[in-house]
Order: sequence, then C-alpha cells, then structure tokens
Amino acid sequence: MLVMRPAQMADLADVQRLAADSPVGVTSLPDDADRLRDKIAASEASFAAEVSFNGEESYFFVLEDTDSGRLVGCSAIVASAGYSEPFYSFRNETFVHNSRELKIHNKIHVLSLCHDLTGNSLLTSFYVERPLVSSVFAELNSRGRLLFMAGHPERFADAVVVEIVGHSDENGDSPFWDAVGRNFFDMNYAEAERLCGLKSRTFLAELMPHYPIYVPLLPDEAQEAMGQVHPRAQITFDILMREGFETDHYIDIFDGGPTLHARTSGIRSIAHSRLVPVRIGEAESGGRQYLVSNGQLQDFRAIVADLDWVPGKPVTLSAETAEVLGVGEGGSVRLVAV
Repeated sequence: MLVMRPAQMADLADVQRLAADSPVGVTSLPDDADRLRDKIAASEASFAAEVSFNGEESYFFVLEDTDSGRLVGCSAIVASAGYSEPFYSFRNETFVHNSRELKIHNKIHVLSLCHDLTGNSLLTSFYVERPLVSSVFAELNSRGRLLFMAGHPERFADAVVVEIVGHSDENGDSPFWDAVGRNFFDMNYAEAERLCGLKSRTFLAELMPHYPIYVPLLPDEAQEAMGQVHPRAQITFDILMREGFETDHYIDIFDGGPTLHARTSGIRSIAHSRLVPVRIGEAESGGRQYLVSNGQLQDFRAIVADLDWVPGKPVTLSAETAEVLGVGEGGSVRLVAV
C-alpha cells in the first residue's frame, strides 16, 4: 500500500535519491544532503510546533510503499512564501501607448518584477517516480497535502501559489532564461537553478531588471516559452488546474513557467472534502476511489481507497485500512473523491 506521511530524518537517503531524479528547475528539492537534512529538520519542527497562524513553517511529506519501505514520491507546503525573504515573480501586465495626433493606440504586453505573492502559502517539492506519473498515486502525492491543509486551516494563508517548472530543452537550456536572466548572470539556466537550490533565489532575483520588460522585444523562442510547462511537470500542472488554480497572472522569473494561484477556500480538495465518522467492518466492494486522510498532525496519513460511501453516512473501513490510517471505531477521516 502507498501511504503519504510526514518525512522523517531516517528518510534522508531515499529523499536524496528522489531529488537526484527531479527535473532541473525544482529548486525546492536539491540533490544535496545538507540542504535536504535541513528541509526535513524544519519540517519535523513545524509538525511539532503549536501554530495559530501561518508563519515560517514548512511541511514535507513522502509517499511510502509500506510493503517495501521504499519512498516513491514527495511533496511539501511552505506556510508563508517569502517569510524570510521576498518571493519574486514576473507579473503579466498591459501597458497602453497612445498618440492622439497619429491616431495610434497600442496595448503592449510587459513583465514587471514583483513580490505580490509573498505571504501566500506555497506548494513545492512535488516528485513521483516515473511509473506512477499517470496513476492515481500522483493525485495522492499532490492532493493529499491539500487534505492536510483542510484539516489544519489555521496553519495556512487564505491563498495558495505554486511555481510550475517551465520549458527547457534536452540540454537543460531555457529560452526564457537565455533572453532575460542570462544577460545579468554569466551562467546557464541549469547552473542558475542549481545555485538557487543550494543557496537562495533571492540573491539572483535582486540582480534581475527592476524595470518592466517589454515582451515584444524578446526573441520569439523566449515569448513562446512563457507560460509553457516542462513535460515532467505536466502532471502536477494538470492536477492543480483541476483543483481550480488560475494561471494567467504570474510567471517564474527564471524559466518563464506558469505560477498558479488560488483562494484556499476555493480549492476543490479543500472545499469538497468531508469529515466523516468511521465504522470498522467488512468494506464493501464496487465503490469508487477516494483520497482518505486521518486529519492528524505529526501522525498524518493519507491513502487511496475504494469505498462504497454514501454522503451523510459513516464510512466503513477495513481493519487493515483503519490501522494504516491510525483511526478507530468512532473516529473520523477526511474524504474527497479521486
């Protein structure tokens, strides 16, 4: 059975194996033992902390195959993007250039460096092994953390953002980076992203142009790359778009990938999930698939289960499923349909 749970320090070697295979641009999952150790330690402290509002906490989850003990995926939530440093994005804007004398009225697409999204909660570090990309377990890995947010709303902001890895070629070159960022740094895209993963995105962002960038002046390849999604990030993009995220307003400052944004209360897995009493018994077959979480904090668990559940009624779980989730008769779980 595949189970989503909080990461532990004992997972470090397995997490680094996952990080090594993650695509260029996932700077929140660096292939560096020290950074990953710090990430897990910060997560353990966040799960253990008493929290009444979103602050500097971060929550790192892993997807474990309980039969083998092997990790096959991971994902994370940062409670407050840019808590200790600004969270930079390019904002899509339209400037109007008008000449009454010449009777010319032009609307020009520009990119303005901003930190509008600072303070929002941030979904990061999504990765599943390639055989699972098209499976229901990719949904568990992504949406399971939304069930965690639904169960602990005081820990998160009123809005959520996600940076999706943008287009780069098989050599790791990004047309958008080459047209914009590379003019200010003597390094290629892969090296810039690697440096961000080991250090910080802020010191690079601070050297980016702070005046609006007129998009028509960029090469065609860079314009076409804006808002494009890296093939290996398509699955998380598709899942989150179905969750109700919007994609038109912001893009990543390095590769031009879309930055998704949604009100927390409007996200499907949060708005449509239900807290349901548990009954232990013989689970009936022939139901539909649900994401199921136990609503706990440090002992949070989420799985995919086939359930014959009727809204408004208790849900019947097998003894094995209840044990995996750590719930008993009369307890409760949070459900949302796959």
